[in-house]
Amino acid sequence: MNKTLMFVGLCALLCYTSCESHKEKEEEETKFLVTSPLRMDTTVTKDYVCQIRSVQHIELRALEKGYLQKIYVDEGQRVKKGQLMFQIMPKLYEAELQKAQAEASFVEIEYQNTKRLAESNVVAPNELALAKAKYDKAMAEVSLAEVHLGFTQIRAPFDGLMDRFHVRQGSLVDEGDLLTNLSDNSKMWVYFNVPEAEYLEYESSVKSDEKMEVGLLMANNRLFNHRGVVETIEADFNNETGNIAFRATFPNPNGLLRHGETGNIQVTVDLKGALLIPQKSTFEILDKRYVYVIDEENKIRSRAITISAEMPHIYAVQSGLEVNDKILLEGLRLVRENQEISFEFRDPAEVLSHLTLYAE
Repeated sequence: MNKTLMFVGLCALLCYTSCESHKEKEEEETKFLVTSPLRMDTTVTKDYVCQIRSVQHIELRALEKGYLQKIYVDEGQRVKKGQLMFQIMPKLYEAELQKAQAEASFVEIEYQNTKRLAESNVVAPNELALAKAKYDKAMAEVSLAEVHLGFTQIRAPFDGLMDRFHVRQGSLVDEGDLLTNLSDNSKMWVYFNVPEAEYLEYESSVKSDEKMEVGLLMANNRLFNHRGVVETIEADFNNETGNIAFRATFPNPNGLLRHGETGNIQVTVDLKGALLIPQKSTFEILDKRYVYVIDEENKIRSRAITISAEMPHIYAVQSGLEVNDKILLEGLRLVRENQEISFEFRDPAEVLSHLTLYAE
């Protein structure tokens, strides 16, 4: 009997010890990491989709009708201001100029004769004035014919880069036909749209004599090696999007940027006294962002927050949290509302130091 009692007691002791060990292990496994928001000065980079345009991008069109006699340039070629690019057959316009010059010579002779007679009081002053008017008209016709002849030569109005041809040598072109496009890529205008709230922040923070510098992330995900300056803001907001267009000017000495490219404008914004939390400590429900806050009774409470800026792995909180709040750092899917937890607190500076942050 005594042996039986001893055996039962030993089993009970082993069972109790095993339960206690399992309970302690379970408590260790359900211990959560908790931290707090960190208030500090930092910077955030905001991206805006942009369109890249040449500072000058024009259409070159024929000013006269005729056969395209000669093309002196090639597609994609760089040309200098005044360089001859296209020649429309000039023979008709040369003949018109010669005709105008001959008529002007004839009228000039009449004018000179009338002038001598007027000096001898043979003819009236009105007749001299009429001869002078005919002479002036003939000279105007000569000038007009010279202009038409000059229009048969299409020259570059500025240094630039040729686009593709819309006509070929020998083509019959009419007045106004498009020949090609010409781009001045020495500087580039880059347009990007800014929401109304950010526009107001910019206008209130930038002094009148200051200009905001921006970077350009190109389509290959590399930064352009020159910084741009915001020089112009459009007059009106787009009522459909609520945005307004900014224009930044970038130097383009090597001609890397071309008209029509796209990219992303990067604007660096200083955040003074920002309240920072790790992105992984948040979750989203119906387009709203939440965190789990631990109250004084160590219970989980979900709380909606508003994000003012986003950085790699980090959010800047606009509202919903205070610096002394304790928030759940990990294991968000393992807890439920009003659950009491045990936790280990991690210093927020240490937590953020392991994340990607550019801070002052």
